[in-house]
Amino acid sequence: TELLHHGPENVTISVIKIIGALAILLSINVRLALIAFLLVPFMLVYAYFFNKKMKQAFRVNRIKIAEINAQIEDNLSGIRVVKSFANEDLENKKFKVGNDAFLEAKKNNYKYMGGYNSGLTAFTTMINLLVIVSGGLMITKDMISVTDLVTFLLYINIFTDPIKTLIDFTEQFQNGYSGYERFLQILSIEPEIKDSETAVSISNVKGDIKLEDVSFKYNDSSHRVLKHINLEVKAGSYVALVGSSGAGKTTLCNLIPRFYEATSGKITIDGKDIKDIKLKDLRDNIGIVQQDVYLFVGTVYDNIRYGRPDATREEVIAAAKEANAYNFIMSLPNGFETDIGQRGIKLSGGQKQRISIARVFLKNPPILIFDEATSALDNESEKIVQESMEKLAKNRTTMVIAHRLSTIRNAEKILVLTDKGIEEQGTHKELMDKHGIYYDLYNVIEK
Repeated sequence: TELLHHGPENVTISVIKIIGALAILLSINVRLALIAFLLVPFMLVYAYFFNKKMKQAFRVNRIKIAEINAQIEDNLSGIRVVKSFANEDLENKKFKVGNDAFLEAKKNNYKYMGGYNSGLTAFTTMINLLVIVSGGLMITKDMISVTDLVTFLLYINIFTDPIKTLIDFTEQFQNGYSGYERFLQILSIEPEIKDSETAVSISNVKGDIKLEDVSFKYNDSSHRVLKHINLEVKAGSYVALVGSSGAGKTTLCNLIPRFYEATSGKITIDGKDIKDIKLKDLRDNIGIVQQDVYLFVGTVYDNIRYGRPDATREEVIAAAKEANAYNFIMSLPNGFETDIGQRGIKLSGGQKQRISIARVFLKNPPILIFDEATSALDNESEKIVQESMEKLAKNRTTMVIAHRLSTIRNAEKILVLTDKGIEEQGTHKELMDKHGIYYDLYNVIEK
């Protein structure tokens, strides 16, 4: 901002002054003017060398500032965890490491800035000194009058002052441009998953989901999280995914809205490959309720309305009632206009979960994904949220990742996912009668 605000006017004024002073100096005495400009090439070489050093130092400084800001933000976001473990001293030490690195980068900045400024100031002083010595010798030889020399010295200062301004501008330019470069680097980051050139819009989605020989692994890992998954979920059906931690339940569900891209295989919705559907249309038709609810700073009303920003107040209230959230919302100090704090810190886990369900009710998508939405709640809150979820799931294609197996006993199909893929599937009764993996899981978790 400083660069764009003051930079152009400083450069314009300085250039006009330099050209004007140069013309006047040449008109006074050409020989003395050429002597005055003798040091200018050396000054430019010196400036170029330090410019490169300054640019590099400023770039490193920007990176260190970003790192220390990220660390501070992380510390403040997790302040409760820090306090609960009484790890304030540890965080102070971590901050000191980052701060020392920033300090070193800043020292380099000042070292090159100091060398740059003092060097060029020395050059301008030497120009004055060279003119005085040369002018004195020329007076003794009657090559210039005393009046012309004094006039020349006055104008030489008008010539060197804008050079100093340009020096300051160069420093400002390096600082501003290094920040601008870093800003452009962030802007130039392209999302890995984006619409293909042939992607089309979809409407009237029924919710038939099909996974054909789908495998997935993360870029930084050779280990496959999912291997050759084949799955068909009919429109309007209620399917539950169970399995041990790390089996890939959440990953599988994240492949459907394309939060990750399948390494191989094909995923279709209503027979259409999801890679051929516009991302916005795909995600508009999928509602996700997660265990870790994210609420934005603002009011209860704003957070529910986030599900459909163009919704009316009546629709927001109706969604809250459907999610069993209306009564607790009205008991808050300002009802729907109550400020919930950062990430909903003023609400309980069950209240936050019901607001997130109300948000999905308002969105009204044909496909639902519940990712262990009740696992972190107490029994009373779980029962209320479970009722809200069942109401929301009615007549929609629903996939539930379950931690507590008692919550998915009524699912039309239960899929048991292991590191080998889907090893078992069926209703609760069918799987219990098999005395297989699900039977063992149920007995370990529920008894």
